[in-house]
Amino acid sequence: MTSPKHAWDTERGRYYRDPAGGPDLVSVTNVLGTAVAKPALVPWAVKLTAEHCVDNRLEVARRATQDRDGILKEIKSVHRDARDRAANLGTRVHDRAEKMALRAPFEADIQVDPYARQLTLFWERWSVDLDRHIVAAEITFVHRRLGYAGTGDCMLWLPTGPSRRRELWLIDYKTSATRPASSVYPENALQLAALRYAEAVLLPDDTDGAVPRIERTGVLNLRQRSHALVPMPADRAAHRAFRGALETTKWLHAAPSAYPALLPPAADTRPTRKAA
Repeated sequence: MTSPKHAWDTERGRYYRDPAGGPDLVSVTNVLGTAVAKPALVPWAVKLTAEHCVDNRLEVARRATQDRDGILKEIKSVHRDARDRAANLGTRVHDRAEKMALRAPFEADIQVDPYARQLTLFWERWSVDLDRHIVAAEITFVHRRLGYAGTGDCMLWLPTGPSRRRELWLIDYKTSATRPASSVYPENALQLAALRYAEAVLLPDDTDGAVPRIERTGVLNLRQRSHALVPMPADRAAHRAFRGALETTKWLHAAPSAYPALLPPAADTRPTRKAA
């Protein structure tokens, strides 16, 4: 996950501080992580854990008799460690993509290089001139009335309209070492719709700018040896669905973490007429 300028992590997930001085704004990715189910994550975690146990069966068996608590702790962390490594790589790829789009210098990173080459190849195949066709990279969108904010990876002009007319696209980069380049998740449309229909964008001097008229939205999947631009239906219907998830997130974040138990009424200790 990238670290936009005004974003900060709280015990309830990522929020954005509003440079205009208003209340903090919940991040779009926080909303999706809190209120949108991701059923594919459980099978993925089970698969990684099972493969680890089978691939290291002798060590697991030995440790199970000598250090049961320790090996259980390690096994439980297998999927979390893999998730954190993937997130870290994704952050580095996003950082490289931003610097490449802005022609800024970047540090060498051999793990990022294959993904960067695919991004360059995407630009070449779609005849993207970085100076003329990149509108913005890593730009923050805000919707103060609804109380959320999020950062878009790239806005650029692509020749996808009739007679190769260039249309303005809002694109989100996704990286993976295992998923096919053509694969996307439905919630990707909610993320893009939240940005597309925001009230304003934050300019470099922290003032508000108008949200451009975005004609198309999509996910650019970057893989080590391939890439694919997948259009997503980030329309008003998707935005309504996001708003439902937003309300759920707000309720969950404001709800108490514990509730008092209800005790039965105290027993009446006064003597009954029969006992008297």
